[in-house]
Amino acid sequence: MEQRDWTDGHVERWKPVLPGLDPVVEGAVIRMKKISVHLRRAREQSLVDFDLDRQEFDTLHKLAGRGGVAAPSELSADLDLAPASVTGRLDALEKRGFVRRTQSITDRRRVVVELTEAGRSTWQGAMDFLGGEEHRLLGVLDADERTRLNDMLRRIMVAAEDRDGVGRV
Repeated sequence: MEQRDWTDGHVERWKPVLPGLDPVVEGAVIRMKKISVHLRRAREQSLVDFDLDRQEFDTLHKLAGRGGVAAPSELSADLDLAPASVTGRLDALEKRGFVRRTQSITDRRRVVVELTEAGRSTWQGAMDFLGGEEHRLLGVLDADERTRLNDMLRRIMVAAEDRDGVGRV
């Protein structure tokens, strides 16, 4: 017999109220929402554990994604923020020793932002914490099940992204 979760009770409560409710669709949607909330809480906990706020983590994350080196204008574009906002973030991260700004070797008029070892270590620790929780959750599935789940979720995302030609969720 399958194990029951909170969502099973939720669906049972709503079936008499909404006779047209598809319990499979409702169950899948509610479970995706609950898993998303769970992972968001895990991310928030990792930020607390590594003494980062969301803005600091996001900036370190974008910088790490560029190999640990980027121009402030690149970070501004990646974060979809005004340059002045990125400057404030970089000032705070530099004070904490997580990044350093240096002149570009190829163009002395340009500034380059580099992730320091402390910044990389802090970012990596937060990522490892969250990644561990993701693997714990998906570890209840075998490799083939994880692949099928990923493929099914991709099909759902394509439909969501295609809605009204928006292209973004």
